[in-house]
Amino acid sequence: MKKLKVSLLAKVAIAIVAGVVFGQFLPDGITRIFVTFNSLFGNFLSFAIPLIILGLVAPAIGELGKGAGKLLVITTLIAYGSTIFSGFFTYFNCAALFPNILPVNTELTAMENPGDFMLLPYFTVAMPPLMDVMTALLLSFTIGLGLSYIEGTTLRDAFSDFQKIITKLIETVIIPLLPLHIFGIFLNMTVSGQVMSVISMFLKVILVIFVLHVLLLLIQFAIAGSASGKNPLKLLKNMLPAYATALGTQSSAATIPVTLAQTIKNGVRETIAIFVIPLCATIHLAGSTMKITACAMAIMYMSGMPVTLSTFAGFIMMLGITMVAAPGVPGGAIMAALGILQSMLGFNETLQALMIALYIAMDSFGTACNVTGDGAIAVLVDKIAGGKQGKKE
Repeated sequence: MKKLKVSLLAKVAIAIVAGVVFGQFLPDGITRIFVTFNSLFGNFLSFAIPLIILGLVAPAIGELGKGAGKLLVITTLIAYGSTIFSGFFTYFNCAALFPNILPVNTELTAMENPGDFMLLPYFTVAMPPLMDVMTALLLSFTIGLGLSYIEGTTLRDAFSDFQKIITKLIETVIIPLLPLHIFGIFLNMTVSGQVMSVISMFLKVILVIFVLHVLLLLIQFAIAGSASGKNPLKLLKNMLPAYATALGTQSSAATIPVTLAQTIKNGVRETIAIFVIPLCATIHLAGSTMKITACAMAIMYMSGMPVTLSTFAGFIMMLGITMVAAPGVPGGAIMAALGILQSMLGFNETLQALMIALYIAMDSFGTACNVTGDGAIAVLVDKIAGGKQGKKE
C-alpha cells in the first residue's frame, strides 16, 4: 500500500490549528514541554543559520562564476534587478497599506520580549554559533567569488559536499521538525491570549501578497512585451500552465520542463530558453522576495517594531543575493533568509517561527510567481542577445 505523503503546507496548517485548539485546554505543565522543545530547536536553528549561509551561498556564487559569459552576466543582472524591484515594489505598497489594516497590537508586542507574557521552558541549552551572521555572509561572498576564479577543484568539491550536508540537514532535520516547532509557538500564543491577533494578520497579509504578486507579473510582462514588441497579455497567458504546475509542485526545479516549453511557445529561441530557464529557477526569486518582505513588514508593524526605508533598503538588496542560495526544497528560501532577518531586522526565535509559518502558508503562490516571471526574463534575454547578433551581421 502506497504511503500517503502530506505536504509541508498541510503539516504547517495542521500544526497551527492544533496549537490553537490544544491551547484551549492543555495545562501549563504540558504546554511547557513543547515550549522547552521550541527553546532547544530555536537555539539549534541559531547555531545552524551561519552554517546554512556558508554552505549554500558560497557554492552557489562559485557555480555562477564557472564558465561565465556575457549571456550569464546579462541574465543574472536582469534576474537580480527583477528581484530587487519586487522587494521595493512590495515595501512601498505595504508601507501604504499595513498601517491601516494592521494597527499595532499591544498583545503582539509581547513577541519582542515573550518571556514576560508567554510560558517559559523547563530548561535551556546554550548552542552558540561558530560565527555571527554577517561574518558568515562576508565569508560566503569571499569564498564564492574565489571559487569562481580559481582553476583548482579541491576547494570547490569540498564546498559542494558541504552544500549537500547542509541541504540534507534542512531536508531531514529542520523542515520535518518545523511543524512541531510552529505547533509549540501557536500553543504558547493561545495560552497567553495572542493567537487571534496573529491569525487575523495572516489572512490580511495573504490577501495583500496575492494581489501584489498578480500586479508584479503584469509589470514584468509589460516590460518584456514592450521590449520585444509582443503582446504582454498573450505572453503571460502562455505562461499560465507553468504557473499552475508550480502551484502543485511548490518547486521551481520540478516545473522547469513546463516553464521551458511555454517559454519556447512565446517565441524565445530554444538555445536561449534552455540556458535561461534552469538558471532563473535558481537565481530569480522575485515572488519569494515579495513574500519575505511583506511578511517581515507585517510582523514588525504588529509587534511595534520600527519599519523604515533605510532599514529595508539594505535588507532587500541583501535578500536578493541571499535568494540565489535558496535550496530546491519547500521553504528553502525562508531558511536561507533567516540569517539576515536576525542580523538586519532583529528577529528573535519567536518572530522567526511566525515568519516561517506565514511564509510557508503562501509557498506555492511565491513559487508560481517565480517561475512565471522566468518566462518574462527569457523574452528580454532573447531580445538582447538577438539584437547583439544583428549588429554583428
